[in-house]
Amino acid sequence: MPDTENIGWFPGHMAKTRRELQDSIKLVDVVIELIDARIPNASRNPIIEELSKNKHHIIVMNKSDLADDSVNADWKKFFEAAGAAVIAADSVKGVGMKEITAACVGFMKEKTEKNRARGRIFTPCRAMIAGIPNVGKSTLINKYTGRSVTKTGDKPGVTRAGQWVKIKTGFELLDTPGILWPKLDGDAGIKLALTGAIKDEILDIFSLSIKLLEMIMKIKPDALRMRYGIDFNEIEPAYAVHEKISAARGFMIKGGKYDGLRTSITLIDEFRGAVISKISLERP
Repeated sequence: MPDTENIGWFPGHMAKTRRELQDSIKLVDVVIELIDARIPNASRNPIIEELSKNKHHIIVMNKSDLADDSVNADWKKFFEAAGAAVIAADSVKGVGMKEITAACVGFMKEKTEKNRARGRIFTPCRAMIAGIPNVGKSTLINKYTGRSVTKTGDKPGVTRAGQWVKIKTGFELLDTPGILWPKLDGDAGIKLALTGAIKDEILDIFSLSIKLLEMIMKIKPDALRMRYGIDFNEIEPAYAVHEKISAARGFMIKGGKYDGLRTSITLIDEFRGAVISKISLERP
């Protein structure tokens, strides 16, 4: 099992980030919370939800292009039924950006009208981009500006400090470091690890890939059969299917043994890139 229970995952910089978020949120009108569309529940940080309860709040289901389209639609209905503004997005391609801007401007309408009545002509919209590590916050801002104004990476923990970015006249975004919560339960921790929110270096990749296989065997078994050209029964243990994938790909090492590490890395990489299929690990 991947050791998600004992990850030291609220180190000094995470505690500092929470304090910075508490200070920064006073400066904004809108909180744009990015979550991973493949794991909308596990990727929602309760700390962000708590800090933004008195602000306009937009839930952006980022990486929606990697998740199952029908499940995305179900999650959108679920969050909207709870009163949230929800937008499906792909920060790499810029999908959803117009909707995010329109929602922010819409939220500001009442405040703008009140300020005009007081003689203040210009009321800018200031929004905070918040979310877990590696969910695409900096990528979204860079797409907005058309240039690399914030550092991005495919590993968590790249953004180190909040920074203001002017998108256009009257609209500014505050990029913030990704923040996880102090205690991760096993299920959420595994899903976060599979989507890249937790550094691979501190996890057991083999055990993680077995958990991934168990999930996909329940959710989309035919996607595994088609992608790897294998046959299996859904009641087979995941490690046996793991071996079949290794053999089908020719991932072998000395002595005729199958290369578990190479197979594990391939499985996780191909899940993250939606190469196996568009897969959602959670349903509402």
